[in-house]
Amino acid sequence: MKQILIVDDDDSSRESIILNLKRKEWHFLEASDGEEALRLVETEQPDLVVSDIRMPRMDGLEFLAKARELRHDLQVIMITAYDDMQTTIKAVQSGAYEYVRKPIDLNDLEITIQRALENQDICRRLDGLLETIGKEYQINNIIGKSPGMLEVFKIIGAVSTSPVTVLIRGESGTGKELIARAIHYNSPFRDHPFIPVNCTAIPENLIESELFGHEKGSFTGAVSQSRGKFELAGQGTIFLDEIGDMPLQLQTKLLRVIQERTFERVGGNRPLKTEARILAATHKDLEQMLTEGKFREDLYYRLKVVEIKVPPLRERHEDIPALIDYLMEKINRELGKNVRKVSPEVIDCLTKMEFKGNVRELENLLRRAIVLSRGDVLLPDDLSADLSPSEAAQAASNGVSIPFRTLAEAEKEYILKVLQYHNWNKKRTCETLNIARTTLDRKIEQYNITNPNRSTE
Repeated sequence: MKQILIVDDDDSSRESIILNLKRKEWHFLEASDGEEALRLVETEQPDLVVSDIRMPRMDGLEFLAKARELRHDLQVIMITAYDDMQTTIKAVQSGAYEYVRKPIDLNDLEITIQRALENQDICRRLDGLLETIGKEYQINNIIGKSPGMLEVFKIIGAVSTSPVTVLIRGESGTGKELIARAIHYNSPFRDHPFIPVNCTAIPENLIESELFGHEKGSFTGAVSQSRGKFELAGQGTIFLDEIGDMPLQLQTKLLRVIQERTFERVGGNRPLKTEARILAATHKDLEQMLTEGKFREDLYYRLKVVEIKVPPLRERHEDIPALIDYLMEKINRELGKNVRKVSPEVIDCLTKMEFKGNVRELENLLRRAIVLSRGDVLLPDDLSADLSPSEAAQAASNGVSIPFRTLAEAEKEYILKVLQYHNWNKKRTCETLNIARTTLDRKIEQYNITNPNRSTE
């Protein structure tokens, strides 16, 4: 139920509003002046206030300012009998959602109240989402106690409050985007967009348009004007992942953006300003690319104002047990599973592995093992389908018994488990397995996998 506070020194006006706007989902409170209303805002926590502007003791504008200090999400609709545009402007500038004039059209007021409450719900959901995201990317939520990660945390803390360009370096799967998001969500601009751009994933002939936008008719298929990532980022952060794959021609244009903070859309000639912060990441040897003429030296130094080196997982084995705990909780939540524990043998085995794919490989291994797990504890047998012969041999040398199965047996069981998990929905199964539909159909036929019920497409 929504609480609505009506503030007016005219008793009949308050009564008329309450009498005519009765809804079972609205509960009304009353106050005859600003001081009384302010006390109710503090004690009763109303969702919305309808307040007259001209009142004794404390007028509506003073009440509005003080009420918004107490409750930043409070929706306030101002009522005035005076055709005073200056006062109206002040009310809106002070945070009023809307204003109405006397004599009040009660139908219009009801619609305005409904719209204000809907706006409030949207804002609250967005605030909750931002808070959740912000908490997720707090520095203390990034797993690591190794010396290399402690150095990463120190640099994140230092650069988060500064608009400097940061170059994040590390092997694939080390969590470079996670570091970029941590910098953004711990910065003063956390409420502005974080826009990731994978320079590898975008075709070379489209990446300029993707970054800077394009004008209508600027190339075949440009049927309308389109804003690019730099415009969408606003005062937020644009994260250029795999910057080493950016074409040389585009590197020149990016350099200009960094130097002059301006750009043009493809096919346009009007300079547009950007206030976005630039973070970049790569797993490539940029220094070698400089000597080969594949990366601009001036851009390299512009990007490398501050450099963060994310250590590979093989250099921080002490972080693996904590990563396992974090990833188990995350994967269980995503898959709706309840594998609560990991056996000491599995932890010991995983801690001694090399993980060439770093944290991403560890996560994928745990994800498949959880899908295949038959109980609520992850056992060595659950890993057997995911370990190569050399890894299984390494585990055995460490005293961990890993039962061997043929690759075909392991693959058949894994596919069957995923099909069952998705109630034999082949489209979702393909998405989880990251394979084409034709490949799945071929594997089902090859392994003679049958659905006891009629297949769900």
